[in-house]
Amino acid sequence: MTSAEPRNESGSAPPEDPRHETEAERDDRNLIELLQELRVAGLGVQVLFGFLLSLPFTNRFSRLGHGERGLFLASLILAAVSTALLLGPVAYHRLVFRQRQKERLVRAGNVMAICGLVAVALAVSAAVLLVTGYVEPGVPSVVITVVIVLLFTSLWFVLPLARRERS
Repeated sequence: MTSAEPRNESGSAPPEDPRHETEAERDDRNLIELLQELRVAGLGVQVLFGFLLSLPFTNRFSRLGHGERGLFLASLILAAVSTALLLGPVAYHRLVFRQRQKERLVRAGNVMAICGLVAVALAVSAAVLLVTGYVEPGVPSVVITVVIVLLFTSLWFVLPLARRERS
């Protein structure tokens, strides 16, 4: 390898590109993939957010205790934060459209998407705790919520990161 060959951030040669695409083509593909993933994740969090927004207007909401209302507010705020984070790359894309900033957009969008997924997992887990605690208070609701947290953690973070380290 000569010193004129490209290097990645760690100083080693980048892996061979099996797609044989230009940097611009790769940026286009990465942006399309990111925006498609955000559509899927955004829809789920919007449903949760809509449910949470309607909850205070039901008759049973007044029966919630102080702790349950705090849990509701935490879930609502997490759903709002996740909505902002998952829609952030879309807004970013609109504001820098045709400004030749796709690589920066993909990098920032990736960070926002990961943070948004963390917020979604926390919002869903808090909502599960709220509902299960109302339906079946005590140990069952805690056990169910812990299982949900472990499910999100293992499927969304541990498994992909473990596979990433192996390759």
